Amino acid sequence: MLRACVVMGVVAVGVALAGCGNDNEGKKVDAKAMSVQEEAFQAEQQRWRRERVQALTRPDGWTSLVGLHWVEPGPHYFGSDADNGIRLGVGPAHVGMIELRDGRLRFVPDKDVALTLDGEPMTGVASIRADDEPAGPSVIGFDEGKGLITVLKRGDRYALRVKHADAATRTQFKGLDYWTADPDWQVEGTFTAHPPGTTLPVGNIIGTLDDTPNPGVVEFQRDGQSYRLEALDEGDGRLFLVFADRTSGHESYGAGRFLYADPPTADGRVRIDFNQAYNPPCAFTPFATCPLPPLENRLDLAITAGEKKYAHDTGN
Repeated sequence: MLRACVVMGVVAVGVALAGCGNDNEGKKVDAKAMSVQEEAFQAEQQRWRRERVQALTRPDGWTSLVGLHWVEPGPHYFGSDADNGIRLGVGPAHVGMIELRDGRLRFVPDKDVALTLDGEPMTGVASIRADDEPAGPSVIGFDEGKGLITVLKRGDRYALRVKHADAATRTQFKGLDYWTADPDWQVEGTFTAHPPGTTLPVGNIIGTLDDTPNPGVVEFQRDGQSYRLEALDEGDGRLFLVFADRTSGHESYGAGRFLYADPPTADGRVRIDFNQAYNPPCAFTPFATCPLPPLENRLDLAITAGEKKYAHDTGN
């Protein structure tokens, strides 16, 4: 009987020790899994940040903007010479004549300047598309492709937008600063759709108001509080979130930040990664026409994630 008890005691101790060993192994596995997850998260954030800088500093990226010139109805000569009705900051002395009539744009190139239209040598008079047309804007090239001119439409007004690869805002770009990437700022939200055709008046930095497609609202929780963001639709299926928060004008850009989220799932779930909130183009150039956060998207919350204020922003 005594021997049986001893054997049973040994077995019990063995089982207990085996149990402890399994628990330790489980903790090691969990820690390893967490480490792999964290590494994958950080790698993804670094990839996104690299692509963000690459897009921003392309030869035709936002940092290449050098001019925004409003076009009134009628004919106008434009170029960098002082004798033009519309004087460009860079480019040929005389680019040509643009005429706005009844919402149509006609361009007559100067005979002494080498230009391209949509990548092909320009040889004569042409109709010009603005950026509100389905095919996108026509692109007039100069300086062997370093300079690009397009026409944008804002409300009922038209403007020449000029880019140049040698813009100081591009060649002297100072890099971006971010809060430390934190998985805790990846939040799950709930999407509630608005009736089809709903729009939201959204102001922009040039003082106009645009009725913008507003497919629905995203609600999320943070520190026990509920917050809502009205989503905008730019036509690609994603949710476009333009927001301001308690860091705006302090650690982050004063006119708010942008953020995209993938389309909601069938049951209305939306993943919002505030680590990928970024500055609008207006933070880098005075020649952009950025939308401003609607009143509904001004959050009483400090979102300490994503892109910080650009060290050399335009002061808007």
